[in-house]
Amino acid sequence: MYAIIEVGYLIATLSFLGGLKFMSSPKNAKTGNLIAAMGMVLAVVLTFLAAITATVPYTNLVIMLLAIAIGTIIGKRLSDKVEMTGMPQLVSLFNATGGGCAMLLGLVEANQIDLSTAILGNKILLIAGLITGAIALTGSIIAERKLAGKVKDRRSKTVIFSARILLVLMVLLPVLYFIGIIPIGFNALMYILATLAMLYGVLFVLPIGGADMPVVISLLNSITGIATAFAGFVYGNKAMIAGGIFVGAAGILLTLLMCKAMNRSLLKVLAGTFKKSKNGIVEEEQDIKEISISETALSLSFAQKVAIVPGYGLAVAQAQHICGQLQQLLEKRHVEVDYIIHPVAGRMPGHMNVLLAEANVEYSHLKEMDEGNENMEQYDAVLVIGANDVVNPAAENNPDSPVYGMPIIRAYESKQVIVMKRSMGKGYAGVQNDLFGLDNCSILFGDAKASLQEIVNQLKLI
Repeated sequence: MYAIIEVGYLIATLSFLGGLKFMSSPKNAKTGNLIAAMGMVLAVVLTFLAAITATVPYTNLVIMLLAIAIGTIIGKRLSDKVEMTGMPQLVSLFNATGGGCAMLLGLVEANQIDLSTAILGNKILLIAGLITGAIALTGSIIAERKLAGKVKDRRSKTVIFSARILLVLMVLLPVLYFIGIIPIGFNALMYILATLAMLYGVLFVLPIGGADMPVVISLLNSITGIATAFAGFVYGNKAMIAGGIFVGAAGILLTLLMCKAMNRSLLKVLAGTFKKSKNGIVEEEQDIKEISISETALSLSFAQKVAIVPGYGLAVAQAQHICGQLQQLLEKRHVEVDYIIHPVAGRMPGHMNVLLAEANVEYSHLKEMDEGNENMEQYDAVLVIGANDVVNPAAENNPDSPVYGMPIIRAYESKQVIVMKRSMGKGYAGVQNDLFGLDNCSILFGDAKASLQEIVNQLKLI
């Protein structure tokens, strides 16, 4: 039986690898998810099988099954009800549950461990898993609250200093315990560390700005994966170890890639700081050119090649389906339509891709930033919907700008740019968008969904 379980865990691990491989391609991402999910189901079944052979009380098994059933029902209801604008918050909450689970595992095992026979390595793994899980728990909850606009940034020196003190204590206390300076029990130490880690998770995320939440979510996902791997080492569960390592590694790589896309170091993101200008930024008065619905419809209908640059505003307006209808109408007029996606568009990695997939937009129409920039001069019109900082030319030509150096979609190189906005409000970076004052740029004011619907109606009449 042991051999069967070990082989099964190997198959589950391979399915995780296969799922990740398939998910590297948008076209095969759904298949990748299915493969990885099947591997996870196999791992759970094998874990129950191992528990039965280890004569675990049936009461415990029933409790585990009930917990799985309740979690499945709650998760299904949440996923059915959530809007695309709330998907990042939901992902953050799900990540919080993973971190909380790792923390609870540490506390439970601390109560059951035999201190007289337990090796030092197991104690260290328990502490590491508990601390990382607790940080992921509260950090993810604060990230969710910030994404929902319920918690504001707290970039005070007091918050940052307090976080550093907590970090020092979390490292120092275990060291003092193991060398015998602190005369407390292991259980008491674990509860103290859990409290400190949860407080640190709060103070860790509070100073970080809302624009950096995609990076934070990715990093916290990575931390949860690491916590899972630590728990796997404690239990000797190879599937937990492999899954945790995959999540941890993928999260770190994604975090670094997003930092690169914003031209910011991870340390600056975690410090909650943007680049400061040397002499202050003097915002020049811009000559804003407003465009009407009918003029926009005419410009799009006479174009041969159109690019759409989606942003979080598209998700807020829930306008992805109307956007898909616009694409279909333009294609009937033999207009080539592409969607150019910035790596950090939206509130989480892949947010815009999932949003457009919900509207049945074919992945062949989605272009990455670099590919779009290479062909930007060929576009007769670029329609920017709800995006701001990711198309700001100041990132390339204004060294004093906070966004200077960030790779952008060079919409300004196209023949015409139409920006759909509710108002002249600034983006997350809080700086003026130099694109709006250029000669080839016009602003279409109004709600994105209503405006797109009017454009669609106009095109049907032309």
